[in-house]
Amino acid sequence: MRTRKGTLEGGRIGIDDAAAIARVRSGEPEAYAELVRAYTGIALRAAVAFGAGADAEDVVQTAFFKAYQSLGRFRDGSAFRPWLLRIVANETRNTVRSAVRLRAATGREAALLAAEPLIPESADPAVAALEEERRALLLAALDELNEDQRQVVTYRYLLEMDEAETAEALGWPRGTVKSRLNRGLRKLGRILPGMRDEWDGREQQGQRDGQDEGCEREGGDGHE
Repeated sequence: MRTRKGTLEGGRIGIDDAAAIARVRSGEPEAYAELVRAYTGIALRAAVAFGAGADAEDVVQTAFFKAYQSLGRFRDGSAFRPWLLRIVANETRNTVRSAVRLRAATGREAALLAAEPLIPESADPAVAALEEERRALLLAALDELNEDQRQVVTYRYLLEMDEAETAEALGWPRGTVKSRLNRGLRKLGRILPGMRDEWDGREQQGQRDGQDEGCEREGGDGHE
């Protein structure tokens, strides 16, 4: 399915998540395969973006297994995608820490593109090449952010999740998502001055959205 930006949306096939979960809970485990098919693409992208690299498929397989085991604790009315991606992020973190590996940004870029094409095959070759170059620069710059900033930027702009989904996936208040995203975008603007206007525009849009929705109050998070 295409998003407004023309990218592929993580393997989503338009199933009714709540109905599939209800069927699994009622004794129809094969219904879980529908959720696996729907979200494998974005789960792989998330695992790779957070540093799983060559272990991304194993991480995703384990995350789906743990999600299945935890469906009894899944809150009715919640969104499945951010809940799943939170499990993927935790499993990626565990995998990277246990292996004590540092993933090079270039290797992560190759794995990310292999996990799921982000540029339509019909795109003009020059445009596609420019977009791939920009994405490679962005992924390299993400390594300069702290973990919180890297996570929130990845969820919002690489995985194209909205603010509410990002907050749920990370387990943060929406105000914390806004503040850490803005810090991350400002730092990216310093690292990639050629993209500064783009980051400034996104930060200003986030501020306008926050004014429209009302400001969530939070204590200082102490991250920079």
